[in-house]
Amino acid sequence: QVQLVESGGGLVQFGGSLRLSCAVSISIFNNYAMGWYRQAPGKQRELVALITNGGATNYADSVKGRFTISRDNAKKTVYLQMNSLKPEDTAVYYCNAALSVGRLGTNEYAYWGQGTQVTVSS
Repeated sequence: QVQLVESGGGLVQFGGSLRLSCAVSISIFNNYAMGWYRQAPGKQRELVALITNGGATNYADSVKGRFTISRDNAKKTVYLQMNSLKPEDTAVYYCNAALSVGRLGTNEYAYWGQGTQVTVSS
């Protein structure tokens, strides 16, 4: 059974940093593209960052230059380093795994974690 377990969320002040982790139980982690999504109250879930199985990355414009996604294939873990946090970054952050970038973010073809809350105070 595939499991994605996020950790590292919490309460941080404006301008602070957090590092999210997502531990993945998948037999061949290297084959999977990974993404971080977030959903704020009353808003739709949105892509924050993704990393391909080859290590290429892509970011939402709102987090470019502040967030960094990375992966450790040996540990089957993906990370999201978040710096210079703003109140508008407050959301539940979800980890997502799929066999292709095109399938990330879907419910039918991707796996989701349970989410971790990030709250940034002003």
